[in-house]
Amino acid sequence: MSTLTAARAQAGTQPRRKRRLERYDPPLDYGLLLAVLFLLGLGFVMVTSASMPIADRNYGDPFFFVERHAFALLLALIAGAVCFAAPIRFWEQSGPWLLLGCIALLVVLLLPGIGRTVNGATRWIPLGVLNLQPSELMKFCAVIYVSGYLIRRQLDLHTTVSGFLRPMVLIGLASALIMAQPDFGTTAVILATVMGLLFLGGVSILNFVFLFLLVALALVVLILVEPYRLQRVTSFLDPFADPFNTGYQLSQALIAFGQGQWLGVGLGNGIQKQFYLPEAHTDFLLAVIGEEFGLVGVLIVISLFAYLTWRAFAIGARARAQQEGFGCYVAHGFGLMLGLQAFVNVGVNTGLLPTKGLPLPFLSYGSNALIIAVMAAAVLLRIDFELRRTALEPMPDGGRRLHRGGKWRRV
Repeated sequence: MSTLTAARAQAGTQPRRKRRLERYDPPLDYGLLLAVLFLLGLGFVMVTSASMPIADRNYGDPFFFVERHAFALLLALIAGAVCFAAPIRFWEQSGPWLLLGCIALLVVLLLPGIGRTVNGATRWIPLGVLNLQPSELMKFCAVIYVSGYLIRRQLDLHTTVSGFLRPMVLIGLASALIMAQPDFGTTAVILATVMGLLFLGGVSILNFVFLFLLVALALVVLILVEPYRLQRVTSFLDPFADPFNTGYQLSQALIAFGQGQWLGVGLGNGIQKQFYLPEAHTDFLLAVIGEEFGLVGVLIVISLFAYLTWRAFAIGARARAQQEGFGCYVAHGFGLMLGLQAFVNVGVNTGLLPTKGLPLPFLSYGSNALIIAVMAAAVLLRIDFELRRTALEPMPDGGRRLHRGGKWRRV
């Protein structure tokens, strides 16, 4: 009798267990989405705090940069929504055309009378309400193109030297055009991201070492031929040796971190942003965070970027498990791009790396960098969304399957 009762009880709970299993996977990676939204919100608050003194002095309007950052944030969210709505197959098919379009924009930028020059660098094409920066767009398109190439030319990539050099021809051309602006930091990020993707794509160690040495040699030559780059590379080792010239920016950033201590001086109470720390609302926004929120605030930001990078690689691993090669490489590529750029910015702010003009993704002032970062996050969310939808597709025998804990389970 007890056996019969137990069987009935088990039968009665089966629909409930089935419903619980079907509800296990949400339709979206809400952790990734919330992390991105938190960084965007924190970035808006910190850009407001860091930019008001200099905006009031230079433009007579303390909200000059705040209004433009809010507009860029709106554009970024619209661009992100469009990217999320586009199927992954669209990006796979459009990769070569996107890359060629970016190269064309880089050429147009350098034509006399078209590009806008600021502080000796020609990086923007004026488009009325927005100054387009093709080098930022190139970071996005390079990941899309190389990811598609790794799928289309997988055999050549593994068996021939030309197989892994061929994509580097176009990437090298784009890098040369970016260096002509000049923009060394963006060039380094693009090359490092592409090389990381090629390594993940299965390039042989010998070929990869050859490519790595070739790129490293090219970067060293670029550093040596320009005296200001060599100064940046050497001055970060001891910024207080020349605190009013080559080490000024880094020394002021380190002072900001020192004043912040554990919990910071409080939002809006920072001193360094008041005409001491150059580029406080752009490249050195993390120093302002360190001063106003202390070590705790900086560790929260670093933890969020570590989480974003981990989620990107987790999505890529899940795509590989479901045999979605293009989605796998795109997720890994954007994880590398965002993680590497955040790592370089943190390293520059804290004196671990030479000073480079790279914004902190999702946080720093700068419309193009903000838009591209949100677009990359939106494509990551789209890949994850399609993988979750595929995981609940009907099975041939009438059942359904659910991806849980890295394994397929019937529901």
